[in-house]
Amino acid sequence: MPANRVAATPEAVALLDRLSAKHGPLMLHLSGGCCDGSAPLCLPQGEFRLGGRDLCIGKIGDTPFCMAEDTFQWWRNTQVILDVIQARGGGFSLETPDGIRFTAKARLFTDDELTGLPDPQPADTL
Repeated sequence: MPANRVAATPEAVALLDRLSAKHGPLMLHLSGGCCDGSAPLCLPQGEFRLGGRDLCIGKIGDTPFCMAEDTFQWWRNTQVILDVIQARGGGFSLETPDGIRFTAKARLFTDDELTGLPDPQPADTL
């Protein structure tokens, strides 16, 4: 079975489940910018304007995980692992008021895993 470009810890899955029960369908977006660049934004689907260069690299359950094409170039050889940490995050991510935040970690793919990976899809199809 081929590897997935995105995975999540049990804590991240539980938080997504809790947030989606409260807010409906969600999406995650990793900006790749400075400061909170490893903290994906978690927002209700449709409340974040995706650009023509945004890609969906995979899903965690029903939640798409997106990033800009140029950000993907930095992550293309790694599996993004969504996790949760105790920290105040900036921005509008849904988990921020709870004193926790999502974070993105990385694991390098093996050469064998890289050959079987699916290409990311344009995010404007969400």
